Amino acid sequence: MSLPDSTILTRYQTYRTRRFLENDNKTRHWLPKWRTQKRRRALSVAVIATLLILLALSISSMFWKSAPLLWLPMTIVFIVVWTMLQTVSGRHSDAPVGALDEWEVQQRNQARSIGLSITQGLVLVAVFILIVLSSTFDNERLAYAGGTWTLIALMAGICSPAIILAWITPDPDPEDILTERAP
Repeated sequence: MSLPDSTILTRYQTYRTRRFLENDNKTRHWLPKWRTQKRRRALSVAVIATLLILLALSISSMFWKSAPLLWLPMTIVFIVVWTMLQTVSGRHSDAPVGALDEWEVQQRNQARSIGLSITQGLVLVAVFILIVLSSTFDNERLAYAGGTWTLIALMAGICSPAIILAWITPDPDPEDILTERAP
């Protein structure tokens, strides 16, 4: 790699780290009662539940014309729950390396690796089901349903690192919380 390219990457990573830390300073005190491991786990289950409901709606959209109308409210629920999970877990699943310590980077990388495997597996399943059904099942709404299956599979993979990290990260040390609040 030439020197200018690596300089661009270094500058970009520095910019990402700075922006991440600025946003973290703004949001680190949001939803304080939701930052416990128990609450993060509840939000993780809620994210998975909304994805499963969206999957059920996409399957039912092949047989029920009004099913896509329910997508909008469920998508809003998903966005709210997903944003809450990301906020209370500190967005460590997509944090730049410069914003994390060594242990956090290791945990993040392991969660991302699992997330990639989940994404690949679920998207392949969704696409293969669509291929099989398109050759054996004549339905005018199959393309829409297949597209939403694939979208849900992709979203499940994208969400999985944050879900994993929210699930396994212990509660913060009470002394750290007191130190953060002190001026």
